[in-house]
Amino acid sequence: MNLKIGMTYDLRDDYLAAGYGEEETAEFDRMETIDALASTLTSFGHRIDRIGHARALVDRLAAGERWDLVFNIAEGVRGFGRESLIPSLLDAYEIPYVFSDPLVLSLTLHKGMTKHVIRDLGIPTPPFAVIERPEEIARIELPFPLFAKPVAEGTSKGITAASKITSPKALNEVCRHLLTAFSQPVLVETFLPGREFTVGIVGTGTEAEVLGVMEVHLLSRAEKDVYSYQNKENCEELVQYSLPCDAVAEEAKNIALASWRGLGCRDGGRVDLRADTSGRPNFMEVNPLPGLHPEHSDLPIICHMSGGNYQELIAGILQSAIKRLSS
Repeated sequence: MNLKIGMTYDLRDDYLAAGYGEEETAEFDRMETIDALASTLTSFGHRIDRIGHARALVDRLAAGERWDLVFNIAEGVRGFGRESLIPSLLDAYEIPYVFSDPLVLSLTLHKGMTKHVIRDLGIPTPPFAVIERPEEIARIELPFPLFAKPVAEGTSKGITAASKITSPKALNEVCRHLLTAFSQPVLVETFLPGREFTVGIVGTGTEAEVLGVMEVHLLSRAEKDVYSYQNKENCEELVQYSLPCDAVAEEAKNIALASWRGLGCRDGGRVDLRADTSGRPNFMEVNPLPGLHPEHSDLPIICHMSGGNYQELIAGILQSAIKRLSS
Protein backbone atom coordinates (compact mmCIF):
# COMPACT_ATOMS: atom_id res chain seq x y z
CA MET A 1 0.00 0.00 0.00
CA ASN A 2 1.54 3.26 -1.17
CA LEU A 3 0.26 6.16 0.93
CA LYS A 4 0.58 9.92 0.90
CA ILE A 5 1.67 10.51 4.50
CA GLY A 6 1.79 13.94 6.07
CA MET A 7 4.09 14.58 9.02
CA THR A 8 3.10 16.93 11.84
CA TYR A 9 5.66 17.94 14.46
CA ASP A 10 7.03 20.80 16.52
CA LEU A 11 10.61 21.50 15.49
CA ARG A 12 12.78 22.47 18.43
CA ASP A 13 15.00 24.83 16.43
CA ASP A 14 11.99 26.89 15.34
CA TYR A 15 10.97 27.56 18.94
CA LEU A 16 14.52 28.25 20.09
CA ALA A 17 14.84 30.80 17.29
CA ALA A 18 11.59 32.39 18.48
CA GLY A 19 13.05 32.97 21.94
CA TYR A 20 11.87 29.91 23.86
CA GLY A 21 14.30 28.38 26.37
CA GLU A 22 16.07 25.01 26.36
CA GLU A 23 13.79 23.40 28.95
CA GLU A 24 10.65 24.93 27.40
CA THR A 25 11.46 23.20 24.11
CA ALA A 26 12.68 19.90 25.59
CA GLU A 27 9.70 17.93 24.28
CA PHE A 28 9.97 19.27 20.73
CA ASP A 29 11.76 17.33 18.03
CA ARG A 30 15.21 17.81 16.57
CA MET A 31 15.68 17.91 12.82
CA GLU A 32 17.52 14.58 12.89
CA THR A 33 14.36 12.95 14.26
CA ILE A 34 12.22 14.39 11.45
CA ASP A 35 14.83 13.37 8.86
CA ALA A 36 15.11 9.83 10.25
CA LEU A 37 11.36 9.36 10.39
CA ALA A 38 10.81 10.76 6.89
CA SER A 39 13.62 8.62 5.47
CA THR A 40 12.23 5.50 7.10
CA LEU A 41 8.69 6.11 5.87
CA THR A 42 10.02 6.80 2.37
CA SER A 43 11.93 3.51 2.43
CA PHE A 44 8.60 1.74 2.90
CA GLY A 45 7.43 3.18 -0.43
CA HIS A 46 5.25 6.00 0.92
CA ARG A 47 5.17 9.61 -0.31
CA ILE A 48 6.09 11.97 2.53
CA ASP A 49 4.88 15.53 2.99
CA ARG A 50 6.43 17.50 5.86
CA ILE A 51 3.66 19.68 7.27
CA GLY A 52 5.06 20.91 10.59
CA HIS A 53 3.16 22.45 13.51
CA ALA A 54 -0.54 23.02 14.10
CA ARG A 55 -0.71 26.44 12.43
CA ALA A 56 0.92 25.06 9.30
CA LEU A 57 -1.61 22.24 9.30
CA VAL A 58 -4.50 24.72 9.62
CA ASP A 59 -3.22 26.72 6.64
CA ARG A 60 -2.85 23.65 4.47
CA LEU A 61 -6.22 22.18 5.42
CA ALA A 62 -7.84 25.53 4.59
CA ALA A 63 -6.07 25.46 1.22
CA GLY A 64 -7.72 22.10 0.48
CA GLU A 65 -4.74 19.79 0.96
CA ARG A 66 -5.38 16.24 2.20
CA TRP A 67 -3.39 13.10 3.07
CA ASP A 68 -4.11 9.39 3.28
CA LEU A 69 -2.59 9.33 6.76
CA VAL A 70 -0.79 11.79 9.04
CA PHE A 71 2.13 10.66 11.19
CA ASN A 72 1.59 13.00 14.13
CA ILE A 73 4.32 13.62 16.72
CA ALA A 74 3.44 17.25 17.54
CA GLU A 75 3.48 18.02 21.27
CA GLY A 76 1.76 21.41 21.11
CA VAL A 77 2.59 24.49 23.15
CA ARG A 78 -0.14 25.54 25.59
CA GLY A 79 -2.81 23.94 27.76
CA PHE A 80 -3.85 20.46 28.84
CA GLY A 81 -5.19 19.81 25.33
CA ARG A 82 -2.01 20.79 23.49
CA GLU A 83 -1.21 17.26 22.34
CA SER A 84 -4.79 16.69 21.18
CA LEU A 85 -5.03 19.80 18.95
CA ILE A 86 -3.76 18.21 15.73
CA PRO A 87 -5.70 14.94 16.18
CA SER A 88 -8.86 17.00 16.77
CA LEU A 89 -8.29 18.94 13.55
CA LEU A 90 -7.66 15.75 11.63
CA ASP A 91 -10.80 14.15 13.06
CA ALA A 92 -12.81 17.17 11.87
CA TYR A 93 -11.54 16.57 8.32
CA GLU A 94 -11.83 12.77 8.59
CA ILE A 95 -8.11 12.28 8.00
CA PRO A 96 -6.62 9.23 9.77
CA TYR A 97 -3.48 9.63 11.85
CA VAL A 98 -0.86 7.71 13.81
CA PHE A 99 -1.01 7.51 17.62
CA SER A 100 -3.76 8.15 20.11
CA ASP A 101 -6.95 10.16 19.75
CA PRO A 102 -7.75 13.55 21.38
CA LEU A 103 -9.42 12.03 24.44
CA VAL A 104 -6.44 9.83 25.31
CA LEU A 105 -3.87 12.55 24.63
CA SER A 106 -5.70 15.10 26.80
CA LEU A 107 -6.27 12.63 29.62
CA THR A 108 -2.74 11.26 29.74
CA LEU A 109 -1.07 14.66 29.56
CA HIS A 110 -2.72 15.47 32.92
CA LYS A 111 -0.95 13.05 35.25
CA GLY A 112 -3.46 13.53 38.07
CA MET A 113 -6.47 12.69 35.90
CA THR A 114 -4.59 9.70 34.49
CA LYS A 115 -3.89 8.35 37.97
CA HIS A 116 -7.58 8.62 38.89
CA VAL A 117 -8.42 6.34 35.95
CA ILE A 118 -5.51 3.99 36.67
CA ARG A 119 -6.57 3.70 40.31
CA ASP A 120 -10.17 2.96 39.28
CA LEU A 121 -8.85 0.21 36.99
CA GLY A 122 -7.26 -1.42 40.03
CA ILE A 123 -3.72 -0.83 38.79
CA PRO A 124 -1.17 0.03 41.50
CA THR A 125 -0.06 3.67 41.61
CA PRO A 126 1.28 5.69 44.55
CA PRO A 127 -1.13 7.83 46.65
CA PHE A 128 -1.26 11.38 45.31
CA ALA A 129 -2.70 14.88 45.48
CA VAL A 130 -2.96 17.64 42.88
CA ILE A 131 -2.12 21.14 44.08
CA GLU A 132 -3.69 24.00 42.12
CA ARG A 133 -3.10 26.90 44.57
CA PRO A 134 -0.45 27.60 47.24
CA GLU A 135 -2.98 27.48 50.07
CA GLU A 136 -3.66 23.81 49.27
CA ILE A 137 -0.10 22.74 50.09
CA ALA A 138 -0.68 22.68 53.85
CA ARG A 139 -3.64 20.30 53.43
CA ILE A 140 -1.53 17.45 52.05
CA GLU A 141 -1.68 14.53 54.47
CA LEU A 142 0.59 12.09 52.66
CA PRO A 143 3.59 10.81 54.65
CA PHE A 144 7.12 11.85 53.70
CA PRO A 145 9.14 11.36 51.58
CA LEU A 146 7.08 12.79 48.74
CA PHE A 147 7.72 13.54 45.09
CA ALA A 148 6.50 16.64 43.22
CA LYS A 149 6.38 17.49 39.52
CA PRO A 150 4.33 19.60 37.09
CA VAL A 151 1.06 17.85 36.34
CA ALA A 152 1.25 18.18 32.54
CA GLU A 153 4.85 18.11 31.32
CA GLY A 154 7.02 15.47 29.66
CA THR A 155 10.75 14.76 29.23
CA SER A 156 11.09 15.11 33.03
CA LYS A 157 10.62 18.88 32.79
CA GLY A 158 10.46 20.42 36.25
CA ILE A 159 12.04 17.37 37.88
CA THR A 160 15.30 17.88 39.79
CA ALA A 161 16.96 16.43 42.88
CA ALA A 162 14.70 18.77 44.90
CA SER A 163 11.64 16.89 43.59
CA LYS A 164 12.19 14.29 46.32
CA ILE A 165 10.78 16.04 49.37
CA THR A 166 11.41 15.14 53.02
CA SER A 167 9.92 18.03 55.02
CA PRO A 168 6.93 20.40 55.09
CA LYS A 169 9.25 23.34 54.44
CA ALA A 170 10.67 21.75 51.30
CA LEU A 171 7.19 20.74 50.16
CA ASN A 172 6.02 24.34 50.40
CA GLU A 173 9.08 25.70 48.60
CA VAL A 174 9.07 23.15 45.77
CA CYS A 175 5.33 23.36 45.11
CA ARG A 176 5.33 27.16 45.09
CA HIS A 177 8.27 27.18 42.69
CA LEU A 178 6.61 24.70 40.30
CA LEU A 179 3.26 26.51 40.40
CA THR A 180 5.00 29.73 39.38
CA ALA A 181 7.56 28.34 36.95
CA PHE A 182 5.16 26.15 34.94
CA SER A 183 1.82 27.97 35.46
CA GLN A 184 0.00 24.70 36.06
CA PRO A 185 -0.96 22.43 38.97
CA VAL A 186 1.58 20.25 40.75
CA LEU A 187 1.29 16.50 41.24
CA VAL A 188 2.46 15.40 44.68
CA GLU A 189 2.71 11.66 45.33
CA THR A 190 4.33 9.21 47.67
CA PHE A 191 8.00 8.75 46.77
CA LEU A 192 8.74 5.19 45.73
CA PRO A 193 12.32 4.12 46.59
CA GLY A 194 12.59 1.04 44.39
CA ARG A 195 13.72 0.15 40.89
CA GLU A 196 12.65 2.30 37.95
CA PHE A 197 11.42 0.92 34.64
CA THR A 198 10.13 2.21 31.32
CA VAL A 199 8.20 -0.27 29.20
CA GLY A 200 8.03 0.07 25.42
CA ILE A 201 4.77 -0.93 23.74
CA VAL A 202 3.70 -1.21 20.10
CA GLY A 203 0.14 -1.84 18.98
CA THR A 204 -3.43 -1.12 19.97
CA GLY A 205 -5.89 -2.86 22.29
CA THR A 206 -5.61 -6.64 22.47
CA GLU A 207 -2.95 -6.54 19.73
CA ALA A 208 -0.62 -4.33 21.78
CA GLU A 209 2.67 -6.01 22.66
CA VAL A 210 5.58 -5.15 24.92
CA LEU A 211 8.83 -4.49 23.05
CA GLY A 212 10.90 -4.63 26.19
CA VAL A 213 11.21 -3.64 29.84
CA MET A 214 14.12 -1.25 30.35
CA GLU A 215 15.49 -0.50 33.81
CA VAL A 216 16.98 2.92 34.54
CA HIS A 217 20.21 2.98 36.60
CA LEU A 218 21.50 6.37 37.74
CA LEU A 219 25.29 6.61 37.72
CA SER A 220 27.36 8.24 40.45
CA ARG A 221 27.45 11.70 38.81
CA ALA A 222 23.71 11.80 38.18
CA GLU A 223 21.19 13.70 40.27
CA LYS A 224 20.27 11.19 42.97
CA ASP A 225 17.01 9.27 43.31
CA VAL A 226 15.17 10.82 40.36
CA TYR A 227 15.13 10.39 36.58
CA SER A 228 15.38 14.16 36.29
CA TYR A 229 15.42 16.53 33.33
CA GLN A 230 19.21 16.84 33.56
CA ASN A 231 19.71 13.09 33.90
CA LYS A 232 17.47 12.39 30.91
CA GLU A 233 18.98 15.12 28.71
CA ASN A 234 22.49 13.83 29.47
CA CYS A 235 21.62 10.16 29.66
CA GLU A 236 24.72 9.07 27.72
CA GLU A 237 26.93 10.24 30.63
CA LEU A 238 24.62 9.95 33.65
CA VAL A 239 22.39 6.93 33.07
CA GLN A 240 22.88 3.25 32.32
CA TYR A 241 20.10 1.08 30.92
CA SER A 242 19.51 -2.65 31.14
CA LEU A 243 16.86 -5.21 30.13
CA PRO A 244 16.08 -7.17 33.31
CA CYS A 245 14.48 -10.60 32.98
CA ASP A 246 13.40 -11.28 36.57
CA ALA A 247 9.95 -11.59 38.16
CA VAL A 248 9.75 -7.87 38.98
CA ALA A 249 10.38 -6.95 35.35
CA GLU A 250 7.68 -9.41 34.27
CA GLU A 251 5.22 -7.79 36.68
CA ALA A 252 6.20 -4.35 35.32
CA LYS A 253 5.46 -5.65 31.81
CA ASN A 254 2.01 -6.88 32.81
CA ILE A 255 1.11 -3.67 34.67
CA ALA A 256 2.29 -1.53 31.76
CA LEU A 257 0.25 -3.50 29.24
CA ALA A 258 -2.87 -3.35 31.43
CA SER A 259 -2.38 0.41 31.78
CA TRP A 260 -1.91 0.90 28.03
CA ARG A 261 -5.04 -1.04 27.17
CA GLY A 262 -7.09 0.41 30.01
CA LEU A 263 -6.33 3.99 28.97
CA GLY A 264 -7.06 3.27 25.30
CA CYS A 265 -3.62 4.19 23.96
CA ARG A 266 -2.82 3.36 20.34
CA ASP A 267 0.05 2.34 18.05
CA GLY A 268 3.11 2.86 20.25
CA GLY A 269 4.54 4.50 23.35
CA ARG A 270 5.90 3.93 26.83
CA VAL A 271 4.69 3.34 30.37
CA ASP A 272 6.92 4.42 33.28
CA LEU A 273 6.89 2.49 36.55
CA ARG A 274 8.71 2.50 39.86
CA ALA A 275 8.80 -0.14 42.59
CA ASP A 276 7.45 0.54 46.08
CA THR A 277 8.96 -0.53 49.41
CA SER A 278 7.74 -4.09 48.88
CA GLY A 279 9.33 -4.26 45.44
CA ARG A 280 6.07 -4.13 43.49
CA PRO A 281 6.09 -1.96 40.34
CA ASN A 282 3.62 0.95 40.36
CA PHE A 283 2.29 2.95 37.43
CA MET A 284 3.83 6.43 37.35
CA GLU A 285 2.85 7.84 33.96
CA VAL A 286 2.29 6.96 30.32
CA ASN A 287 3.68 8.53 27.16
CA PRO A 288 1.34 7.80 24.23
CA LEU A 289 3.23 10.27 22.01
CA PRO A 290 6.77 8.93 22.40
CA GLY A 291 10.04 10.48 21.36
CA LEU A 292 11.35 8.90 18.16
CA HIS A 293 14.93 10.12 17.93
CA PRO A 294 16.78 7.02 16.65
CA GLU A 295 19.51 7.14 19.29
CA HIS A 296 18.38 9.44 22.12
CA SER A 297 14.72 8.54 22.75
CA ASP A 298 13.74 5.77 25.16
CA LEU A 299 11.42 3.82 22.84
CA PRO A 300 14.01 3.38 20.06
CA ILE A 301 16.61 2.55 22.72
CA ILE A 302 14.34 -0.19 24.09
CA CYS A 303 13.75 -1.52 20.58
CA HIS A 304 17.49 -1.61 19.83
CA MET A 305 18.38 -3.25 23.16
CA SER A 306 15.69 -5.87 22.52
CA GLY A 307 17.27 -6.87 19.19
CA GLY A 308 15.19 -4.73 16.84
CA ASN A 309 16.01 -1.69 14.78
CA TYR A 310 14.49 1.72 14.07
CA GLN A 311 12.89 0.65 10.81
CA GLU A 312 11.12 -2.27 12.52
CA LEU A 313 9.87 0.03 15.28
CA ILE A 314 8.39 2.57 12.86
CA ALA A 315 6.92 -0.23 10.73
CA GLY A 316 5.15 -1.70 13.75
CA ILE A 317 3.72 1.67 14.77
CA LEU A 318 2.63 2.44 11.21
CA GLN A 319 1.00 -0.94 10.65
CA SER A 320 -1.02 -0.52 13.83
CA ALA A 321 -2.37 2.79 12.49
CA ILE A 322 -2.98 1.48 8.95
CA LYS A 323 -5.35 -1.16 10.32
CA ARG A 324 -7.77 1.67 11.15
CA LEU A 325 -7.89 2.87 7.53
CA SER A 326 -10.35 0.15 6.57
CA SER A 327 -12.45 0.31 9.74
